[in-house]
Amino acid sequence: MRKIIKIAGNELRAFFYSPVAWLLLTVFMFQVSVAFTDQLRVVLRQQALGGTPIEYSLTARLLTGMTGLFTMIQQNLYLYIPLLTMGLISRERSNGSMLLLYSSPVSAFQVVAGKYLAVMVYGAVMTASLGLVVFFSACVIPGFDLPMALSGLLGIYFLIGAYAAIGLFMSCLTSYQIVAAMGTLAALTCLNFVGSLWQGVPLARDIAYWLSIKGRASVFADGLICSEETGYFLLVILLFLALSVMKIEGHRAKRARIVTATRYTALVATVIALGYVTSRPSLLLYRDMTAGKTQTLAPESRRLLESMEGALTITAHTNILGPNYTYGLPNAVNRNVALFKPYLRFKPDIKMDYLYYYHREGENTNPRFAGMTNREIADRYLKTAGARVKKILALEEMERPAELEAEEYRFFWRLTSDDGRHTPLRLFQDIILVPTENEISAAIKRLTCQPPRVAFATGHGEREVASVGDRDYQAFALRATFRHALVNQGFDVISCPVDGEGDIPADVDVLVIAGSRESFSPAALDQVARFAGRGGNLLVLGEPGYQEILNPVIAPLGARFMDGILLHPDENYSADLLPCLITAEGSALVPGLERPRRHDSRITLPGAAGITWRNDSGWRMTPLLSSPDSGSWRHALPVDLSPGDTLSPGPPAGEVEQAYPTAIALSRPAGDREQRAIIIGDADCFSNAELMMTREGIRSDNFALLTESFRWLSNGEFPVDTARPDPADTRIALTLSSMKWVKGIFSWLFPCCMLAGFLVTRVRRKKH
Repeated sequence: MRKIIKIAGNELRAFFYSPVAWLLLTVFMFQVSVAFTDQLRVVLRQQALGGTPIEYSLTARLLTGMTGLFTMIQQNLYLYIPLLTMGLISRERSNGSMLLLYSSPVSAFQVVAGKYLAVMVYGAVMTASLGLVVFFSACVIPGFDLPMALSGLLGIYFLIGAYAAIGLFMSCLTSYQIVAAMGTLAALTCLNFVGSLWQGVPLARDIAYWLSIKGRASVFADGLICSEETGYFLLVILLFLALSVMKIEGHRAKRARIVTATRYTALVATVIALGYVTSRPSLLLYRDMTAGKTQTLAPESRRLLESMEGALTITAHTNILGPNYTYGLPNAVNRNVALFKPYLRFKPDIKMDYLYYYHREGENTNPRFAGMTNREIADRYLKTAGARVKKILALEEMERPAELEAEEYRFFWRLTSDDGRHTPLRLFQDIILVPTENEISAAIKRLTCQPPRVAFATGHGEREVASVGDRDYQAFALRATFRHALVNQGFDVISCPVDGEGDIPADVDVLVIAGSRESFSPAALDQVARFAGRGGNLLVLGEPGYQEILNPVIAPLGARFMDGILLHPDENYSADLLPCLITAEGSALVPGLERPRRHDSRITLPGAAGITWRNDSGWRMTPLLSSPDSGSWRHALPVDLSPGDTLSPGPPAGEVEQAYPTAIALSRPAGDREQRAIIIGDADCFSNAELMMTREGIRSDNFALLTESFRWLSNGEFPVDTARPDPADTRIALTLSSMKWVKGIFSWLFPCCMLAGFLVTRVRRKKH
């Protein structure tokens, strides 16, 4: 051990007597400082401007993500380490001192260990310079997530260690330092891109994926310490250190080339085998270092997996001629595994399977494929993608063609439990595309319980769930490619005629009556009353001008839609557009509404009626929404809202300017459960057009009301609750003007200290 420390000490002196090491530290510190202060300025500017409050973790914002400090360091670290390691052994060989090492009582292991230790001490200094940023951030950001930041520093140090071991080995291969540096860069490039090779061959795919160093340190930066990434770095470090020892020993003990090649091959094969085995899901260990446990499944998701008996099979159904078929190809297997990896931590027996088929609706109109059969076109697609698929079926050969038709022959996963229950999991038409924890956990939960069934009443001019019209409800109810749709959040959705004949199906949990425009017959009213009498939950959405249509429906609940229409004149929008507030009582009853209420988000109702109620109906009433108490009033119908016409800013004589309830929640005991109902004075708030609408100057969040209404009506069963606690680190205790001295300290003072250290060391060396 003393010899190792002595060699390390000699190497460190060589480092710090050299201007290169000090220059690297100076440039590194300057780069770190510029990157950090630039990100800090952006956040401080947002904080100074006010407006939208910061709702995300500033620790994650400053250190991770696409522009975070740790991300930038990982992307640029390869520029520093090769320059540091290129002379470790090659310098000894070029000046002839290597011969002295061969003849000295120092083993090859001690030489390699000593020199590597010196590099890691230097790497610790580089990491400590990052630690200055972390320390400063912890001082100026209340609630700073220090464990997450320390996890990121550990990942950076592991990355330095891996790069240093590779650089040390490359230095053993040549006496030219530049060649060693270029060899290190080449090796790092290979390790970054090897993960994309041989993706069509199962075993080779897994080995190549394990060999890839790309993104390994990002796992630590995100706040997750995982045995797979830790084991990877340790094995890579040990591999290249062992190769270095073997290379140096090879000069001392002359061996046949076949023997040397066999030893190298055995070592590499052993390390790869260890890496492959230790990366199996059943052997992995994790530690989530983030304050909000954002790198771990939510408690409800973990509970679902723990309660699920038997294996879970996830089968990707890929139509080679359909949309998004590349997500099911063999070269996307590891990407799919990464998507479900958080679930594999808690349920390692999840099985991944793939089915390939081809089907195209209509005739081929692409001239490139003129005269070709669908099978030939599918083969051309696969050849172009470089994918090898052993078995492709025609649609007629698939087991459940009706299910594929229901998915419109798009790519999807089918989740199947051991008892044969199955449910689809889809891709979505948005910027994220893949399902998140909300959708995956909802699909899994559907396999463990009877999902709630939502029936939309028809027969009286209600909103249609199968129509894409502006006023209808297809987007949030049935649209398969819309992630917020009820069918993607765990619900079963049907249309149900309310015509007075028979009863509403017994398996219906929630009945939605939205925007009825034709009167209910006494038999139809009795049908709804029987549904409510057996404990069914209700969601009733009215419309101004049609109050008397739905008032008989909600009368048994003790509620009534007020006459007229609520107005809130605004110079930019129609006077009947109400930016409603979420009430304090409503957010207390429905906790999911607390966050939008706290951030002053509004629920936009484009044309709404007020709601009144009586207290002797046996239902407990809680207001959810109200119109603004200033500038809104109830106006008699009809009212002229033609474009260009303006209403006076105050109410006409006899009409009161005040807040009116526009949505209420009702509940009452019903046996061993609670029966619930929600009444909203506007049916347009959930329409296809309104959910996709954005308005300048209005921070609306109708999705919150939609999601939380159905969560409350389903007694918290769906959507699955994956919410985390709000982050504590959402404010910086600095002003924008203070950035002058912050930038001066980090971008100039600290780098100048590095230069001063070099000058002092240089002077002291000359004196001695």
